Formats: sequence, C-alpha cells, structure tokens
Amino acid sequence: MRRTSLLGWTAALAGGLLLAGAAAQVRAESPLPTGPQVGDQELSPFYRWTEKLPGQAGVMLREEPVKAQAEIAGAGLAHRILYTSTDARWHSGIVPVSGTFYLPKGEAPAGGWPLVAWAHGTLGVADSCAPSWAGHKPRDATYINRWLEQGFAVVATDYQGLGGPGPHAYLIWEAEGRSVLDAVRAARRAYQGKLANKVFITGQSQGSGAALGATRIAPSYAPDVPLSATVATGVVSTFPAGPYKPAEPYRVGSAHYDTLLMVGGGLPDGSPSPDSLATEKGRALLQAARTTCSPEMRALEKRDDIDAKNAFVEPIAKVEARLTVVTDMSPVRMPVPVLLGTGLADTTLVPQRQYAAVVALCSAGSPLVWKTYPGATHNGGLNAAFPDALSFFRAAMAGSAPPSNCSTIAEPGPPGKRAAGIPFNE
Repeated sequence: MRRTSLLGWTAALAGGLLLAGAAAQVRAESPLPTGPQVGDQELSPFYRWTEKLPGQAGVMLREEPVKAQAEIAGAGLAHRILYTSTDARWHSGIVPVSGTFYLPKGEAPAGGWPLVAWAHGTLGVADSCAPSWAGHKPRDATYINRWLEQGFAVVATDYQGLGGPGPHAYLIWEAEGRSVLDAVRAARRAYQGKLANKVFITGQSQGSGAALGATRIAPSYAPDVPLSATVATGVVSTFPAGPYKPAEPYRVGSAHYDTLLMVGGGLPDGSPSPDSLATEKGRALLQAARTTCSPEMRALEKRDDIDAKNAFVEPIAKVEARLTVVTDMSPVRMPVPVLLGTGLADTTLVPQRQYAAVVALCSAGSPLVWKTYPGATHNGGLNAAFPDALSFFRAAMAGSAPPSNCSTIAEPGPPGKRAAGIPFNE
C-alpha cells in the first residue's frame, strides 16, 4: 500500500490500475468528470460506493482497519473511512470521500477525546496518492502520532477526489474545507460517546488552505461542528485585497504545480483541455500526474528535463492566466482563534507571502497569533510548530486562547538558512 514507484508506473498501467468505469460512482447525468483523465484509479472495492448515496453530508458510509504505520504507534484504533461530503467545485451534489481515523490507546476520558482534523499537504492528484491508501508520509504520520500521544483523536481526510470518484479539487479551499468538516461530522456521528465536543483543525501547505477554508465556512456550512481553534503552517492562502502588497506578485511558475492544478479542477469549465495546452514533454507529465504522485512526477521532470519553459505550447504566464487562482480568499474575521506558523527558511512558500496572509486576517479583526521558526523549512515548520499548536489547542479547550499578537508582528526578510536539528527539515 505504498505509492507506485516510477519504475513500476508502466507495469501498473499494464496491470489495469486505471479505473475505466469510475462513472458508476456517480449519476449518469452528474456534472462530475470521472475516469483516467482526471486521476481516477482502481484501488480496492472499499473506495467505490455502488449503492445509493445518503442525501446528507457527513455520514460514515463504511470503515475498515488500515495497515499499521510505524510512525503512528500511539493509535489504539486506526481505520480507513469512507464518508459523504458535498461537491463545491462541479456542484454534483453528495460525493463519497475517503480518509483515516485514529483513536488514542486506552479508554476514552470522561467526556471523550478532543478531535483534531488533519489536512495534508500536496501529494499528487491521482487516487493512489490518497494517504488512506498509500499511507501518511513520515513527516505527517509523526505529526498525527504526536496528537494521539497527547490524548487527541485524529480524523484525516484524503479530500474530495483523492481516492474517491472524480478529480481531486486541488487547492480549491472551499471543496477541501467541506471535506475536512464532513470528516469531522462523520467521525462524531460514528463514535458518539468517545469524542468530546471540542474540535480542532490543523493543516500544512495545501492543507493550510483547507484548514483556513474549513474554519471560514464552518459557521454557515457546518454549524453543528463545535470548532474551538485552528492551526495552519506553511500558509498557502493568498489575499489580493489584503493591505500588504509584496514588491513582486506571486505566481506558480512551475510545470509541476500547474499540471496538478489543470488536472485538479483549476481550469474553468469550457477551457481548453490540459492535453491541448501541453507539449510532448508536458503530456508525459500530465500522464504521470494522472497515474502517480508528486515524488514520481519530480523524478520524471528531472530525468526528462521537463520544466516551465518546455511543458506547455504557450508561455507559462498565459497558461497561468487561464487558471482560477484557487488560493485566493477575501479577508474576513475568523470565527475561532487561529495560529499561523511560518518557517523562516521556507523557500517553497516564502515568509513574505505568508506574512501577507497574516496581515490580511489581522486586518479583518481575526483572533490570530503568528509564530515564526528560524531555520525551519517548509517541511520542517510543521513539527517545529507542534509545541505551540498543542499549547494553543489546550488553551482553547480551557477557554483561554492566547491573545492576538497582530499589533506586534513585523515583516520578515527573505528565507534564511536551513538549520540542523529540526525533524524533516529537508
């Protein structure tokens, strides 16, 4: 149950990994695209719900034990789950979404375990990249285990389309936010009596947008979820209407991420197809995106010298102009306390970009704390922030979340030097 290696990619194709009949998941008249072109693959019967779907989001459809991971040693229960959510991108109604659910070891405390909803970062857009199938990457599994060891249950969505039918709505924060909130609803309904009325959301990179999106829409979309606080690290969200304007506008500029966006719903309906925008090299990258995950895509890019200059039939700036800027949000006051964490050696989402998100949410009056971690990279920032995240959530549980530090934040400089001694700080 590990991701297909690059060498095994063609063998997987020959073995019939692709799901030709994914449309059986969805009503014939559904607007949800399905099939190999959007990353649908045959994983196991667990992921394919062939019965009529309930008319309600947040319903647990089924669950089964998931293969143990060495890093998640603190789990007394580890399950793969399938639950219902609502499609915010293609408006196809109720869709099945997969994920994982963990309980700590031992008996639940009086009132139940508080629940952490984990939102993962970029893994790819093909079904086989779903953490419930491939396993959580070691960095994330370590992070999940730390919550379990501190007495929190954890529910971790794969997100819509990553494992389930249709495209993975990559970086589309309202779709991902619904996946997060409905995973919480499903877990709470299925494990009544074992979970407390305290819910926390935490996400990294792609998952930071999902976490902030879920928090933003929780009062209207899921008022039944007793959300207490949110932590987001490696912040991907952008706020064009915010007060801080960086000297250089941010752009993706990457064949890798633009390919994920094109397959994952970033092209508006009626746009040219991803294949028509790709060169021969770009079509090879598209095929890799539809059948493998980000590490294999990167290996292909390196092996075949694929980059932003040769992957598309038009300049990448024009390609990106066709894409919806799916990370954009408007500044609003968040309904619960929020902690944002930034590694000051992050070269993937540079500190100035993350600072812009902080300033935007502060300007809207959000109860926000910003923490920075010298020497921490994009990967290292997640676990570097864990002690602060734990203190933040425990304070919220006690009804005394730390006061906002919006009045004292300062603009960071460019990314600093990577420090030694921080876990996963590559």
